[in-house]
Amino acid sequence: MVIAVASGKGGTGKTTVSVNLAKAFGSAVQLLDCDVEEPNAHIFLNPSVSSEKVVNILVPEVDETRCDGCGECSRFCEYSAIVSFGSKPLVFPEMCHGCGGCARVCPKNAIHEVQKRIGVVKSSEAGNIVLIEGVLDVGVAMAPPLIRAVKSSLNKNLPAILDAPPGTSCPVIATLRDVDFVVLVTEPTPFGLNDLRLAVDMVRQLGIPFGVVINRSGAGDDRVHAYCYEEQIPLLMEIPDDRKIAEAYSRGSLIIEALPEYRGIFKGLINKISELKEQALSK
Repeated sequence: MVIAVASGKGGTGKTTVSVNLAKAFGSAVQLLDCDVEEPNAHIFLNPSVSSEKVVNILVPEVDETRCDGCGECSRFCEYSAIVSFGSKPLVFPEMCHGCGGCARVCPKNAIHEVQKRIGVVKSSEAGNIVLIEGVLDVGVAMAPPLIRAVKSSLNKNLPAILDAPPGTSCPVIATLRDVDFVVLVTEPTPFGLNDLRLAVDMVRQLGIPFGVVINRSGAGDDRVHAYCYEEQIPLLMEIPDDRKIAEAYSRGSLIIEALPEYRGIFKGLINKISELKEQALSK
């Protein structure tokens, strides 16, 4: 089973849920940190790094001796990564999605592709957890190709938890594709509810079964509860606004290790996810 933990906004406790959920499995499990712009799952797990792989994408390079400035490449590119104004084209590698289309449409075969580094994928272990995290290079704007590289390391014979980037943009969509269940983490505030609505719309468009975890429960109001009830969204778990949890987090400790009474709660979350996934498959 592949579970993604996502949120409509940053700071809701998405990584907190991901790392504690992985630890609560109690058996071999994979944790993929797909928040490649600021991966932080390793802070809570203190793993030993076993391997690191550089990730590249292919970007166009123009042979000016062949190019006649026809502009076919510029007209093809939807992202303006290669631009021609009746002259030799300009290439903007940071905007390239690596589709290779410009090289295919060039009538003079003046475009070939070269490797451009975008980041690394690190693999490590912490007890029963295999941690795979992507680290995007500074200044690189294209996160989805690196997220896909992280996901390509997934072992389909083991359960996996994907810690998604915050929000509802392209990196999140790249993370959620082909997962079995999505856990949406929110907080009981007006901002939390607003961004939860966006995340719910996104997951429904993708057709993935999902449920909600409310973090810092008791710190705000009950509008998130009311929304989940009205929309018939399963409320999977509530994590209280507990000072002890905040202290454990500030030390980089896992909740279920600092406060063992929460281990059973996260175990229950795993069971609820499995039940809802089975219900979705039977429909």
